[in-house]
Amino acid sequence: MDEISNGLDSSTTYQIIACLQHLAHIIDASILISLLQPSPEVFDLFDDIMLMAEGRIVYHGPRSNVFEYFDGLGFTCPERKGVADFLQEVLPPVSTTFCDTLRISIHVPILCISFSNYHCCYNSRQYI
Repeated sequence: MDEISNGLDSSTTYQIIACLQHLAHIIDASILISLLQPSPEVFDLFDDIMLMAEGRIVYHGPRSNVFEYFDGLGFTCPERKGVADFLQEVLPPVSTTFCDTLRISIHVPILCISFSNYHCCYNSRQYI
C-alpha cells in the first residue's frame, strides 16, 4: 500500500494502521506499507521496518533494533526528535545527519554495505 495516509488526519491514519496490524497478526501475514512522515504513534505500530534510498535497502528488520543499528554506525537520535523524523534525516537525499553531534555526509552504497554486514552478523548471533 502506497501512501495510504494522503489526505487523512493522524487519528484516521492511526486507526487504519492499527486495523492492518491486527489483521496481519491474526492471519499471520506481512503487509507492506509506504508512509511519508508517520506520527510517532503510527510508527510504533510497525513490527518491522524497511528503509530504502535510491532503490536500495539500507535497513530492514525489527523496529526495536533500528536505534541499535544506526547507533552502531555512529548516528544518534537527538533528544525530542521522533524516530521517523530521525530516520528520514539519516537517509539521502538529505544526505547529512547527526553523527556524534557533527553534521556529516553519508552515501547510500556505504549504508547498504553496513546493513549487509550488520544483517550477516545479526543472523550469526541468532545461531550462536
